[in-house]
Amino acid sequence: MSGKECFKILEKIFNPKKEEDIEDIKGYSIKYGNIVENDIIIDEVLVSYFKAPKSYTTENMCEINSHGGNIVMKKILELCLKNGAELAEPGEFTKRAFLNGRIDLAQAESVIDVINAKSEKEAKAGIKQLEGDLSKEISAIKQDILDVMVNIEVSIDYPEYDVGDVTNTQVLDMLERVEGKLKKLEKSFDNGKIIKEGIKTAIIGKPNAGKSSLLNRILKEDRAIVTEYAGTTRDTIEEFVNINGIPLKLIDTAGIRNAEDEVEKIGIQKSKEIAKEADLIIAIFDASKILSEEDKKILEIIKGKKAIIILNKIDLDRKLKKEDENFKGLTDSIIEISALNNIGIDKVYAEITKLFDLNEINIDNDLVITNIRHKNLISKSIESINKTREIINEKMPIDLVAVYIKEILEDLGNITGEFVTEDIINEIFSKFCLGK
Repeated sequence: MSGKECFKILEKIFNPKKEEDIEDIKGYSIKYGNIVENDIIIDEVLVSYFKAPKSYTTENMCEINSHGGNIVMKKILELCLKNGAELAEPGEFTKRAFLNGRIDLAQAESVIDVINAKSEKEAKAGIKQLEGDLSKEISAIKQDILDVMVNIEVSIDYPEYDVGDVTNTQVLDMLERVEGKLKKLEKSFDNGKIIKEGIKTAIIGKPNAGKSSLLNRILKEDRAIVTEYAGTTRDTIEEFVNINGIPLKLIDTAGIRNAEDEVEKIGIQKSKEIAKEADLIIAIFDASKILSEEDKKILEIIKGKKAIIILNKIDLDRKLKKEDENFKGLTDSIIEISALNNIGIDKVYAEITKLFDLNEINIDNDLVITNIRHKNLISKSIESINKTREIINEKMPIDLVAVYIKEILEDLGNITGEFVTEDIINEIFSKFCLGK
């Protein structure tokens, strides 16, 4: 519980073994006792006390640690609500920490990133943001802008002083410095997107080439239906897997062929669209057959894309080899496997690791943007910088220059929550789970 009344509510339902006035209980301390209703013991518990302003929300807080079990926890929750507490909204504790000034909005957003982290690097990136690394960088950039804004304000308020040329020179120098820092942050989102969302990987091929078998081998479970009949997969199957620290969003697609069935046609069209958007394509072919016209159409799809060609079913009589002329110039990553017999799957892992070496992304020393909201605001700031530069070059009045510079400051302020609207705040915290 968090809020001014939390200790009063706690007092109604908690009988500590050692009675003490709340004023005498120190923050960051734990008391042992019982949760009771009408003198009947509900559970034996430990209660942690956190006193304002030294708590997660900066308000008075307490935490009841019970023995667990749905019945006991539900009863304790009902007692809290019955005695004046209200059920928290999603993310309400972190929202209160933000509204009460303990953390800024960028730090608040990192809480959900840490909770939802799917890899060690994503967790590290979230922790760095929670510690305020992004906020400090944004603050330093804003200070650089504000230092120049002082001279602009002087030239507007005291036009009798001829500082226009000096101010324009200062502004252009500042814009160049700020733009360089923001572009570096913007560029880091390329790596941040991979860290957070995973490498979007489409598995494509003709029906019965072994796409679903490969997916099952990589996942080490029977996630996709595998049969001897072609066209079993008619829609996409998406799964997340971590390979040697590399997060992959694997998408098993419908087999690509000239289909008559309307539902299958829709699935095939969807497969082609997913392949176009993918960061990596795994194109799988049946090595027991020569390449068909449909196979060659699949090779057209991977042209210019980062791709791995898989020759499956090497346990059968071989008709297709790595040296086939049709593969030349498409990719150097050609691997022979038998998904049925689990042969060569380790080579697939090794090739993915080679193509996406996330060790090159230095989370410990580099600031990496993983949040699309932050990236969009940084891009918007860069656009405002370009507009400001144009205004200066067109010899526009300095007060108009000031308007555009304030737009940059506002965009950057929206990252940390200084100028953000209530609707955006509510939208951000609605993505949190209860109790965070």
